[in-house]
Amino acid sequence: MIAALLHDAALCFGDGAWLPDLEPMPGRQRAVAIVGAAVIVLLVFELVRRRKLREEYSWVWIATAAAVTVLALEQDLLLTLTSWVGAASSASTLFFGGIVFLMALCVQFSVRLSRLTHRQRTLAQRLALLEEEVHDLRKRSAKPQANEGHDAAREQPAKAASRDEVA
Repeated sequence: MIAALLHDAALCFGDGAWLPDLEPMPGRQRAVAIVGAAVIVLLVFELVRRRKLREEYSWVWIATAAAVTVLALEQDLLLTLTSWVGAASSASTLFFGGIVFLMALCVQFSVRLSRLTHRQRTLAQRLALLEEEVHDLRKRSAKPQANEGHDAAREQPAKAASRDEVA
């Protein structure tokens, strides 16, 4: 049903006909795509279990694996997308989809990296300000102790002199 709707939409966008030389993916390529998607899902689950991959990123990989599986199983859908893209074969469409996915992933990582760089710079500046404040506080607290030490040194000879007078 979805493939029929997409086919009708392709007729509206294109020149009104399927590209005549489009053939479904061979069974071996379909099997490789399905097995590859299954391996990705298992790898993602294992990485999440070991806490090497956060759950918020895992859905992207699982959705991608699901999309590859659907495209490998639904040949009409894949052929419709192939005609939209204007690719010569359905395998080329899968590669094109992979390239688009990787580009989107790179943009997402660039945005996150920019945020983390800004956050790191802000934290470094705050840390420098806090270290300066601690240094100033230590200086201030050291000055009265130094004065108290001088006062104590002055008091000791005075006490000794008063003891000598009494004796």
